[in-house]
Amino acid sequence: MIKRVFEITSEAGIHARPATTLVNTAMVFDCDIQLTAFKKTVDFKSIMGVMSLGIYRGSCIEITCNGQDEKEAIEALTEQIVNLKLGHEVKI
Repeated sequence: MIKRVFEITSEAGIHARPATTLVNTAMVFDCDIQLTAFKKTVDFKSIMGVMSLGIYRGSCIEITCNGQDEKEAIEALTEQIVNLKLGHEVKI
């Protein structure tokens, strides 16, 4: 299992368009991927789940990947978050 924490710095937070991109990225992988924000955890492969969190600027999110391709999944999602200028990884 791999976990990473990110601070969302995008002015609009994670709205529909980037959420769709992130969910589509997550769906490529076989491992279980969870997104946690505001003490709620959802399946990162569910657009409704991700949108239900209402992630705004200044929020911290945690991504957890568990399964055979977890390393590739966390790297791909990290790359998307950075490339979409949604936020940055927080080292804990």
